[in-house]
Amino acid sequence: MATTGTDDETIDRSLVTTGLLERREYQTQLAESALSAHTLVCLPTGLGKTAISLLVTAHRLYETGGKALLLAPTKPLVTQHADFYREALSIPDDEIVVFTGEVRPAERGELWADAQVVIATPQVVENDLVGNRISLASVTHCTFDECHRATGEYAYNYIAERYHEDAADPLVTGMSASPGDDEEAILQVCANLGIDNVEVMTESDADVSEYTHETSVEWKRVELPETVEEIRDLIQEVITERLTSLKELGVTGRTDPSLSEREIQKIQGRVRGLMDDDQSEGYQGMSLLAEVRKLRTAVTYVETQSVESFEQYMDRQREAARSSGASKADQRMVSDPNVQRAVRLAEEYDGLHPKYRRARMLIAETLGINDGERVIVFTESRDTAEALTEFLGDHFTVERFVGQSDTDGSEGMTQTEQQDTLERFRAGEFEVLVSTSVAEEGLDVPEVDLVLFYEPVPTAIRSIQRKGRTGRQTEGRVVVLLAEDTRDEAYFWKARQDEKKMEQQLRGLKDAAGTIEGKLGEQVALDGVPEEAVSADGDGGETGEGSAREGESTDGKPDESDGQAGLDAFAGGASSSEEESESGDGDSERQNGESGSERQDGEAVVATAEGEDEVEIVVDQRELDAAIPRDLSTRSGVETRLETLEVGDYVLSDRVVVERKSVEDFLDTLTGGDRSLFEQVGDAARHYGRPVVILEGENLYGKRNVHPKAIGGALASLAVDFGASVMQTAGEEETADLLEVIAEREQERDDREVSVHGEKQSKTLTEQQEYVVASIAEVGPVTARALLESLGSVEAVMTAEKEELLAVEGVGEVTADRIREVVSSSYSS
Repeated sequence: MATTGTDDETIDRSLVTTGLLERREYQTQLAESALSAHTLVCLPTGLGKTAISLLVTAHRLYETGGKALLLAPTKPLVTQHADFYREALSIPDDEIVVFTGEVRPAERGELWADAQVVIATPQVVENDLVGNRISLASVTHCTFDECHRATGEYAYNYIAERYHEDAADPLVTGMSASPGDDEEAILQVCANLGIDNVEVMTESDADVSEYTHETSVEWKRVELPETVEEIRDLIQEVITERLTSLKELGVTGRTDPSLSEREIQKIQGRVRGLMDDDQSEGYQGMSLLAEVRKLRTAVTYVETQSVESFEQYMDRQREAARSSGASKADQRMVSDPNVQRAVRLAEEYDGLHPKYRRARMLIAETLGINDGERVIVFTESRDTAEALTEFLGDHFTVERFVGQSDTDGSEGMTQTEQQDTLERFRAGEFEVLVSTSVAEEGLDVPEVDLVLFYEPVPTAIRSIQRKGRTGRQTEGRVVVLLAEDTRDEAYFWKARQDEKKMEQQLRGLKDAAGTIEGKLGEQVALDGVPEEAVSADGDGGETGEGSAREGESTDGKPDESDGQAGLDAFAGGASSSEEESESGDGDSERQNGESGSERQDGEAVVATAEGEDEVEIVVDQRELDAAIPRDLSTRSGVETRLETLEVGDYVLSDRVVVERKSVEDFLDTLTGGDRSLFEQVGDAARHYGRPVVILEGENLYGKRNVHPKAIGGALASLAVDFGASVMQTAGEEETADLLEVIAEREQERDDREVSVHGEKQSKTLTEQQEYVVASIAEVGPVTARALLESLGSVEAVMTAEKEELLAVEGVGEVTADRIREVVSSSYSS
């Protein structure tokens, strides 16, 4: 990158560090387009998508004020963007802040208030929006990096919806080298992010081609050793046997172990149908199917990874089968004679998987014969990454790069360790980086001489991301290792076909942008968005009714006569510190309506919602896995707050707390599963005058083979013993409706406050006695009371013989034996 500071070689813009960014025509052209509309920027990996977003951010901060939000899917990527923005923007470093899970929620509220630029993982922003800790009202530019993730329930979708609704003057930029496998997927990403303009540049464009180099892709076939094939064949025999059993149940007509994942999913759907009809064959089929899935994973390990990886996987399965509560599928699988024989063969095998030798040879050729400096090896498996790092370390300087979570037998890397590893790789302190998928997306991994796929990946998006690590500065090389006649080949050809299809789609998008925008407009009409909706530039935004896909003119783009300045309009300005400080004053309304940042977590009483028509619902952090908190947070007149609640899942007033259970979870409490529901409701009843239990789901009496009287008895216990109101809803949306209705009745009609108890109240002596006995072997509160009333004291219960226990109403053989086992067995740590 040129740093001479001349206008011809570097970009000179307000709020952009002088002499830092190399002037590239395609970047300024794409930035101009992104300033005029909500835009998807498609650009090959390594060609500076982040620089385009930064130019748009600098313009918006200087011209419009407010603040900018950049979202990236991983912590390392967030940190990388923050480093770049602090270097490339001439605003104080402390006004460019990072939001990840490592920053405490209370601190995030304060940091948000003072920041000009926030760079964050989407899950953290989603939580802060649901918890009302931050407001997007003053955000004037929101960037979604790696925006192809905006599908399904990913946090990008919720944030985009909130941004278009809440921001006074929204502007969205989505960035990806690979936005989707086909036109439909790309359109869905655009719809989810509220994007109405697509800008595509490929490596064949004249402006781009001078900054790219040819990347050759080769695939190297390897032949499996005879022993490895024998291990695989033994496992596949077991898969065939299990599929034959499933065929006898009538849920499949195939017994070929190489059947596709799509067929497996069809079988699962048929098995679930049997379970819904409460047929015993359904539960038998689900157990067999679980075994088939695990055996297929074992085959994948031995075929495409290594015998060592297969051994480690089977060790985990044997450990699971020995654990308490192990499933029949686990126990049946590890005890199968063919599986046991396969494991013995693996333990006796002292050879290497042929991919190991081929990888070593390719790396030696790159670093030795061709005088290369760096190589990245990608693998799907953490086990393989560990084993390859050790194996290659005998020949080269090698380090691993894996995610932050710990797995069985492998510790994750902290964010600091990840950053340190990448910095040392860039500095040339070691030659080979062995990485799992964590290094695929967007990370500023240095230009490498070889990208080695230890196995092919089955999606075009991931393949493109991996290949983007080479071919930026000089010609690059990509090699894919394929084990012959295995799933490797199927995955390779699928990704290759999808990648070609994606390239064709991108070219088609480039040639038919108007058509795509027209289709996006059709989606808006189908969604029922009014024609008078707000424009992408924020005209009319003060109404607060902006939509993700609003403001299209007849050609699909905002009207150019709306006064929106281009990049050249502020070129060369704000070079002095005085002008920079003025630009930072444009955010005087950045915290309008944001009271969440002033409240400390853990307070006992939360202020009543402001405004006559607003109600407040306090949500337990653990409920974020459900869609209910996000749904509630988008509703007009509802304010949500996040707490780590000691009692309940939702607090609706000073007397109403809600415990939410699915029908499945509730039935589990009646069939030997988790008995904590009754203890949770007991806690709720001690703290709140009107505890509510919501049972979510349908077919309560027909979903399982549970006697109706048992279900009725449990419901009666909740109502009579604990004073809880029990209500049933069909699903999450209906639950959200019910929560809103109850909150409105409590807070608006009865003028009640919302009270969150930070600590549980002290138990009475009677409650403590019941608690001690109830905890023995999961006896539960009802049986605990019966035992204490009959035997007189906790001590008497502990010392009672089995016959005395059986004399107590409600205590059977199983419960009596469990009590005696817990009380009399020797303690062993």
